Amino acid sequence: MADKAKKRFGAASLVIVALLTFIVTTLIYYGRDINNPAYSISFDPGNVSYGNIQKINDIRDILSTAYYKEIDEDVLLEGMAEGMAYALDDPYTVYFDAEQMQLFLEEAEGSYSGIGVTVNMDTDGLLTVVEPFEGSPAIEAGMRQGDKIIGVDDEDVTGINDEYLIISKIKGPEGTTVKLTVYRPSEPLPVEMVIERRIIKIDNIKSRMLDAETGYIRIVKFDGEIYYYFEQKLNDLINQGMKSLIIDVRDNPGGSYDQVVAIIDRLIPEGLIVYTEDRDGNKEEESSDPQNLGMPLAILINEYSASASEILAGAVRDSGTGILVGEKTFGKGLVQSLVTLDDGSGLKFTISTYFTPAGFCIHDIGIEPDIKVELSEQYKYFAVSQIPETEDIQLSAAREALKGISPPVSSDIAPDAVPDAVPDAVPDIQ
Repeated sequence: MADKAKKRFGAASLVIVALLTFIVTTLIYYGRDINNPAYSISFDPGNVSYGNIQKINDIRDILSTAYYKEIDEDVLLEGMAEGMAYALDDPYTVYFDAEQMQLFLEEAEGSYSGIGVTVNMDTDGLLTVVEPFEGSPAIEAGMRQGDKIIGVDDEDVTGINDEYLIISKIKGPEGTTVKLTVYRPSEPLPVEMVIERRIIKIDNIKSRMLDAETGYIRIVKFDGEIYYYFEQKLNDLINQGMKSLIIDVRDNPGGSYDQVVAIIDRLIPEGLIVYTEDRDGNKEEESSDPQNLGMPLAILINEYSASASEILAGAVRDSGTGILVGEKTFGKGLVQSLVTLDDGSGLKFTISTYFTPAGFCIHDIGIEPDIKVELSEQYKYFAVSQIPETEDIQLSAAREALKGISPPVSSDIAPDAVPDAVPDAVPDIQ
């Protein structure tokens, strides 16, 4: 019995020694020792194959020892961070380095130095002009809606799927110029234009009375303060005698989730506004209170109305509060969250899918209008802001449609009650 116990103890000792030897050898091989531990990145062995870890180490070693220039391993790690987001094949999940993150946040600050356009990464993977701003350098250079930016300062950008990386190349110090190469569907050859960068003032909401009874509010983008200004514009129109309202979200690419929900709550009766669902099937609902606009309502939409604009259109349609006029929307039904990392970089990533009150997911589908009206061929590639009001047949159709709608239950909200601004949300749907 004693001999058997000795043999078992000896075998166990050998296993322990072999295991310790393996651990120490592994730590030293991958740049770690007990006295001077190196940084490490850990993965769950159940989710990641050892072969992939080995491959990353092999590539790093090859580049560190055989690449024709000295390697900065921090640059390699930045590339890995960007690559993880890119590998998901989701155009709305993007890693920003510190400079790109600053440019992204700049959009909410009210001004920046650039050429003055709203852009969107289209389904073809090209950065597409949604709207050149009125009076902007882009307008003066002849840029049009639908232009696809394929080159910046003679650099081909068609292989870059991160819109903010391309935007960072277009923006720059005031007074400098940028050369853009665009593909225009109506032209046989690419169009080149040199544009001077200027300080661009951002005005995301405009309003006016179209006649004695019809009010008009155009929302260019759902920024972090848009609800506050929407309420001000709305109350001003009510005080001018407005009896029906047109909200124009044509060419609106989206924005803050909380802000559009707050605007919808002001418009529709009590009920579901929108709900989201994450990968585990968890649902979060947003609902409105009984107070509502209490007058005929029309929403103008087109192919560039996306995400937050589609939440507005879907809620108005499903609640029976108003009508949709124009063309089918873009079809983006995903919600993103933005995280700022310790070094100033950031990650914008998709967290859930949203559904209209009737349970309809519009992603890659879009929302059809109740009254379909296509712009005339003359204005096919013009932004909404560039179409004269007298020739805007979509706007005219909305005005005509409102004449035949009876007023719904009146609102309980006083027209001069301006609420506090809704704080900008971390989740958004840009």
